[in-house]
Amino acid sequence: MADDKKEPWLNYLALTTIILAVCATLSTFKGGGYSTKSVLSQEQASNKWSYFQSKSLKLYLHETERDALELELRRIPANESENIAAYQNKIQQYTDKVKTYEKEKEEIKKDAEKLELTRDEAQKHSGVFGKAVIFLQISILLASIAALIKRKYIWYLSMAVGVFGIFFFFDGFFLFF
Repeated sequence: MADDKKEPWLNYLALTTIILAVCATLSTFKGGGYSTKSVLSQEQASNKWSYFQSKSLKLYLHETERDALELELRRIPANESENIAAYQNKIQQYTDKVKTYEKEKEEIKKDAEKLELTRDEAQKHSGVFGKAVIFLQISILLASIAALIKRKYIWYLSMAVGVFGIFFFFDGFFLFF
């Protein structure tokens, strides 16, 4: 074994394997980070949509109550101005509350949709980093096999696969495609 002369290309193989391993590790971390961001954004969006639904229910209840008071107001004789004023005051309170709920619903909807966009963007990044990890791991495997059996053509194949992995690695950051 000591008499075996080390072939020079094996040094380059080791260097490329290290580079591929670093890219694979970073892809794993970045993909996991984006995956976590996606899940958290989805959870927050779901919470916003639940809040939106609760505001919708409250809005509906206030509209129903306002409509009922308006119907009752029609039955009050014109000479009972005190009762008419009380009904009108209460109807106005319900109308104001309805407007408030409608405004709040729009704000909640915008927030929920923004969180869904964040989720979708994070899913794109995560998926691309996942592809990078697959190609980089295959490339590392091929490089290991090339080193074990000392076949240069397998190392070349490893580098070709690694190019795809590195492409997806950079694409994970910038989303070229």
